[in-house]
Amino acid sequence: MKRRDFLSSTALASASLLVPGFLKALNAPYQPGRTRLAASGKRLVVLQLTGGNDGLNTIIPFTDDAYYRARPQLAIPAASVLRLSDTHGLHPALTGLRPLFDAGQLSIVHAVGYPDPDRSHFRSMDIWHTASASSDYWTTGWLGRLLDAQPIGHAHQAIELDDTLSLALNGARRSGFGLSDPEKLARATQFGLQRELIPLAPAQVTAAMSELDFLYRTTADAFESTRLLAETARKGKASATYPQGELGRDLRTVAQLIAGGLDTPIYYVSFAGFDTHVGQPRRQEVLLREFGDAVSAFTDDLKRAREFDSTVILVFSEFGRRVAENGSRGTDHGTAGPVMLIGGALRQPGFVGSPASLTDLDAGDLRHRIDFRQIYATLLARQLSADPDALLGQHFEQLGLV
Repeated sequence: MKRRDFLSSTALASASLLVPGFLKALNAPYQPGRTRLAASGKRLVVLQLTGGNDGLNTIIPFTDDAYYRARPQLAIPAASVLRLSDTHGLHPALTGLRPLFDAGQLSIVHAVGYPDPDRSHFRSMDIWHTASASSDYWTTGWLGRLLDAQPIGHAHQAIELDDTLSLALNGARRSGFGLSDPEKLARATQFGLQRELIPLAPAQVTAAMSELDFLYRTTADAFESTRLLAETARKGKASATYPQGELGRDLRTVAQLIAGGLDTPIYYVSFAGFDTHVGQPRRQEVLLREFGDAVSAFTDDLKRAREFDSTVILVFSEFGRRVAENGSRGTDHGTAGPVMLIGGALRQPGFVGSPASLTDLDAGDLRHRIDFRQIYATLLARQLSADPDALLGQHFEQLGLV
């Protein structure tokens, strides 16, 4: 069998079909708990609101006249706000988050951003993913560099619930593991093995093993992780009621993996659709309701599995929206916005930091007060037992969040 013909025909050359079972014995067996990253038993779940969520209509300054002057059509009426303090409250669709705030399990960090902000979706997201300055272009993510720093690793140290992998989980030597459905991936892997390798004669199998030798070293662990993830998802119980949609499905999968005992310390989930240039009121309401209800169900399952105290959920968007509404019942790309942390053992629940001024603006946009890398530094040090200065490339003052 020619190498080129084999690689062009076999499903093992694809990202989703990994390593044949008869090669598995050549690999060191999976040993849970060996990695330094998983040793503490703590985990981080990152929830990315893709598109630039309008923070002002999420965490609403319902006593600020400047808010209502800037948004005569889009401002949420004060009477509808789910009030959390004397000055700020939640969008009325976020009923799922209110009990978490009241229980001291939700932190809302005001006015998070970075210097010299970029209003491009792609560039700003790259900055958040890599933790670089706005003038620097890095190719590894803040969590990918953490994976690189581990002396021992397995393929599922960080899992993203998607078929593609975010830059945040991309390292120079190790990266996260992307999948949308553990069962489908496991079935696809087995189907590919049966279709491509079982019909081969013994001599052809030997040739196939030779042809795949150069792929094996980087894919054997991924194959084993695929099997393990499917088994864990079957075993894990997620009994809460999740909303229909991708976010509910993804968080339910994460809950199953955690409840099933998987030792993965990092999960990454994205929820898209927040680029609300047109018709924002109804669109954001639908998105925020799904977000709030999915998070509520997810935290219920974590509590039931007794894993809530060891988990922190980070919620961010690549930027906020402009203070003033546009002429299409929407808002355009802005800069700073709120960041949320959710967990059972937060050290500083409630509001953190000072709200951005709605009158002292940067060309119509909010000025950030907290650098997002301060939050990363805090999570790296306190939740993931890592050296934030080494991973972020400089020192950022930590916040008393976790």
